[in-house]
Amino acid sequence: MILGRERLDAAPVACAGLLIIGDPHVSSRRPGRRKDPDWPAPVLAKLEHCVALANDRDLAPVLLGDLFERPVEPDESLKSRLIRILKGFRHRPLANVGNHDIRHTRLSDGDSLAMLAVSDVLDVVPESGPAAHYRADGRLLGLGATPFGQAIPTNASGLFPGADHAVWLTHHDLAFGAGYPGAVPPEAIRGCALAVNGHVHKRHAPLRVGDTLWFNPGNITRASVDLIAHVPAVFVLAGDLALSEERLPFAPDVFDLTGRQVAADPAPETEGRVESAFVSLLRAETTTDLARSDDGALIREEIEAKFLRDETPEPVRAAIRSLVEAAVARRGG
Repeated sequence: MILGRERLDAAPVACAGLLIIGDPHVSSRRPGRRKDPDWPAPVLAKLEHCVALANDRDLAPVLLGDLFERPVEPDESLKSRLIRILKGFRHRPLANVGNHDIRHTRLSDGDSLAMLAVSDVLDVVPESGPAAHYRADGRLLGLGATPFGQAIPTNASGLFPGADHAVWLTHHDLAFGAGYPGAVPPEAIRGCALAVNGHVHKRHAPLRVGDTLWFNPGNITRASVDLIAHVPAVFVLAGDLALSEERLPFAPDVFDLTGRQVAADPAPETEGRVESAFVSLLRAETTTDLARSDDGALIREEIEAKFLRDETPEPVRAAIRSLVEAAVARRGG
């Protein structure tokens, strides 16, 4: 099922290839250490560049998820600007669903991404499965997608009868090379030649697992300081599954690094309620101006660093993260 137009039953989209766009994270709220004077202009400019590139080269745009930073974007003006940009694509965009796009476990009518789909701006894949056909360079590509939180299929054989290749989009915590806690290694998908993952912010080299080549292109928006060396780019997928990089315009010096190195708190952690631990964290990390962060990114940095230093148990981490999210939501509206 596609939210928007039905794609599988329609004639294949005739194009020169696909334009794969990593998570944009469009938001009216400036990310914590970004120092851009006009936000979200850099994100919208990148999407406008994508429109020009896609139309000039006859490419069909595909979004890997997290079009929005928040499930409900409150800025109506920003949504109007985004709609105008998306309508500029010659070929209708198709979007996977990321974790930032949804308030619950599935996309719902109350989410901003769903509003764009029912407004006929783009197509969205709310449930894992086949999504569309594209005819590029004389080859028929079958495209499937799995939203965040849903099971990635292990077998795509027979899902795209007559297709030369099957391509699958995912938005998951996948470990490419050196992983991180909670990440799982990609697995082969039978009958799928290429799988492209969103969600993981940094680009990683393609990884072959069985007959499936996995690729993680990374975000087009550098929202956190750990992406300071990341080069925002989109990727053109040809009919023969060849991938080519197209770098996006970006300014290299966009992060405020003031107080990035923070001394560890030598005081031992006291036992007690999670609320007390949260207050302790807020008091301990005073070397940076946390109030500068519109989205709470700076305090999140410090809290995550303290978690690592103190080897904080995961249940306590989850509870404190929840308190941070609630505090940021109350402040940002």
